[in-house]
Amino acid sequence: MKKIILFGIAFLVISCNNQNQSKIMETTKNEKLIKQYFEYFNKHDWKKMSEMYTETADFKDTSLGPGIIKQTRKQIEDKYAELNNIFPDLHDKVIQVYPSGQKHIIVEFVSTGTAPDNSKFELPICTIFTIENGLITKDFTYFDNFEEGE
Repeated sequence: MKKIILFGIAFLVISCNNQNQSKIMETTKNEKLIKQYFEYFNKHDWKKMSEMYTETADFKDTSLGPGIIKQTRKQIEDKYAELNNIFPDLHDKVIQVYPSGQKHIIVEFVSTGTAPDNSKFELPICTIFTIENGLITKDFTYFDNFEEGE
């Protein structure tokens, strides 16, 4: 009887450990995906970056409008290409990555760039990415969008 109980306990411990390991591996895959995302961003490879999203993804970003806005890969690519035309040296510096559960990665970063008139910007941003089946389904971005003097 003791052997059966010990076997049962061992089975439960191993089973729980395997489930935790699976969750750790999933988070690691998502973190790698987001690391790759920022590499494409900083190389200004908007096509490859846009392909990291589902065909149509949900965005929460005041630059697109209020509420949740659906964007296609082509719209994502075009938006960043346009931004890159205004700021040719556009760059994101990742400060910290915070995994949150199996499907979310929160990234704190600073976006910088220089306009043709040599005016510079430095903008702290926080984005919550939702990742499902290896693709970004939601991109909820938060930043202070009040201009100085308002």
